[in-house]
Amino acid sequence: MLSVLTGNILPVFSVLALGFILGRAGTVSEGEARAANRIAFLIFQPALIFPLVAKYDASTFPIVALALYVAAQAICFTLAYLTARRIFGREHGESWLLGMAVVFTNTLLYVWPISVLIYGAAGATPITAIVAWDSTVSFAFFIISMELIAGKYGTGAAVRSMGRNPVLMAILLGLVVNLSGLTLPAPVETALHYAGVAASPLTLLAVGIILSGSRLTPTPVVAGISALKLLLFPAMVWALIAVVHPSDPAAPQFLLAAAGPSGMMAFSLALLHGVRTDAITPVIIWTSLLSTVPLALLA
Repeated sequence: MLSVLTGNILPVFSVLALGFILGRAGTVSEGEARAANRIAFLIFQPALIFPLVAKYDASTFPIVALALYVAAQAICFTLAYLTARRIFGREHGESWLLGMAVVFTNTLLYVWPISVLIYGAAGATPITAIVAWDSTVSFAFFIISMELIAGKYGTGAAVRSMGRNPVLMAILLGLVVNLSGLTLPAPVETALHYAGVAASPLTLLAVGIILSGSRLTPTPVVAGISALKLLLFPAMVWALIAVVHPSDPAAPQFLLAAAGPSGMMAFSLALLHGVRTDAITPVIIWTSLLSTVPLALLA
């Protein structure tokens, strides 16, 4: 437990803490942080996602458990969206992204390294399946839906904007390369890896800077959405697998993934589309902090 905590989780948070310190000290402004987040999303995220999608081997994925995980995502997203919209009275776009924060776990940056450490690269296939799903279908869904929700000039403009979105283009191109059986040239793969590793620290730094100007005391909406992420989503994944496919050997890793913290992408999309972040950002921070113990225990 201690090695997982100190070796995988806390080093990532050092970048977040650095952003917080820089923001509080006034060294980096919120405007600069928003610009950094935009660069991370539009430039470094495609470089990270494209080679991952291009090299996935879907034939090794535990399809039944993955389908149940996706069903849990759909149920919990709907409940979280309705909770944010009807109970807490948040706007449509913000409620949508709060729902995303409940079901879009930080699998790639947190849970995947932990699972590889415990099970080895070959044994971490269930987590790889979730990363594949979230980095292609789930992520594309939220990108497209937010373009439509935030579209200021109608559906046509939103569709044109989607056609120019580098992340969507990276997902589509990665799928084409994957399905065609092509192999990425070594220099291209090296360049993509070099750029892709910047996506996570730059986003974490931006989150820390913006958080430095926010209240850390959890509001009712932050507490409610965080509870849905940390309690309802893992419970739903466990219940569906226990009822439908209880003997699935992949179940522990799917539960591990569900127990992870909210991913940064809800925050990135909020900044990209001008959606308020006073609830989304603390949800990401609090779920990241509070999930460390259950993650270490489940691992």
